[in-house]
Amino acid sequence: MATGLIKGNAIIGQSGGPTSVINQSLVGCVEVLQTSPHVDKIYGSHHAVRGMVEGNFIDMSEIPRDRLDRIAETPSAALGSSRDKPDEAYCRKIFKSFERHDIRFFFYIGGNDSSDTCRLINEMAKKDSYELRCFHIPKTIDNDLQCNDHTPGYGSAAKFVASAFIGDNLDNRALPGIKIDVVMGRHAGFLTAASALARQNPEDGPHLIYVPEVAFDTEKFIADVDRIYTRQGRVLIAVSEGIHAPDGTPMAVKLASETAGEVERDAHGNVQLSGTGALGDYLSLLLKQKLGTNLRVRADTFGYMQRCFAGVVSPADRLEARNAGRKAAEVALLGDLDGSIAIQRTSDVPYTVEYGLVKLEDVAAKTRTMPSEFLTGGNDVTEAFLRYVRPIVGPLPTVELLRIRNANLMTT
Repeated sequence: MATGLIKGNAIIGQSGGPTSVINQSLVGCVEVLQTSPHVDKIYGSHHAVRGMVEGNFIDMSEIPRDRLDRIAETPSAALGSSRDKPDEAYCRKIFKSFERHDIRFFFYIGGNDSSDTCRLINEMAKKDSYELRCFHIPKTIDNDLQCNDHTPGYGSAAKFVASAFIGDNLDNRALPGIKIDVVMGRHAGFLTAASALARQNPEDGPHLIYVPEVAFDTEKFIADVDRIYTRQGRVLIAVSEGIHAPDGTPMAVKLASETAGEVERDAHGNVQLSGTGALGDYLSLLLKQKLGTNLRVRADTFGYMQRCFAGVVSPADRLEARNAGRKAAEVALLGDLDGSIAIQRTSDVPYTVEYGLVKLEDVAAKTRTMPSEFLTGGNDVTEAFLRYVRPIVGPLPTVELLRIRNANLMTT
């Protein structure tokens, strides 16, 4: 609810995994703040919350528009990011830094953990009767934020995944075999599901798609692969890094235990799913053990490449990321106290969206997963998902195939 205007400094941070369009949100926010007489200095926090605690700021108050536009078109996080997950004590340090630097506007670009940081700092400000405007700007390639139809960063990452599968499908067609591609997604399968956009012809892969929303059954997986390989002589498979056994155990952990392998863990104790090829290797070994050691089975893990691949940007993603940043600054300058910007679709044809403001607690530390109507058979996506994702991703490369009906034809 609008409570009146205040005057002071603003700070912006970029958190979590960078994306191809996160700088669009940064610039969208800055370009609005630069026009306001209520904002004295616009600080960018170097490496997110860590920079806020240390007072390591970049002054963005007078960066000219042409340079801002170049920053916006540059992938990754221009300010630097952080994987720190602040608890209440950490947030108290951030808040004290805000007091020292007369920060009255706080904008944080990130996922559900970032929105939770906004929520904690906002609650501290209210408790201490310190006037502060706290706004979360959505960002995540996982597309897993509540209250959003989709999130900035997802469209471009999904476009990369779909484009990569178009190429990998042609590779797999030229040199037939079994190919597994592991895509990011610990809890939500939206990014892996986007691989289905690669299908331009009836025989195109990915022929199988496995996401975390459906428990992974190894026996069914083996049977699925065997069935398609027997029919087509090749199989292209899309697998989310977060697939799990029926008991909830990540398959990377389960397969490691079965093969006496090891899994990496991050600083928070979570199984390291990104940046490791273990899951693909385990699945490849499983197929060879069950279907024959002479089979040509290969696996690739897309890893971090999905996040900031230059030149593969969704037009809708670019525009919506910029507008989300602008919207956050606009509502802050109207006098709103706090909230998270949310993107909602208003029409499929023509494709249109609107930008709203939702409560921080409705997004903070919560995860959205793919709805059941987007999934079918435990190994594929529906037409409903394709209708949902196509306008978010935008145009993709098209291919032309030579269909060889009789390879033994000879000319005389």
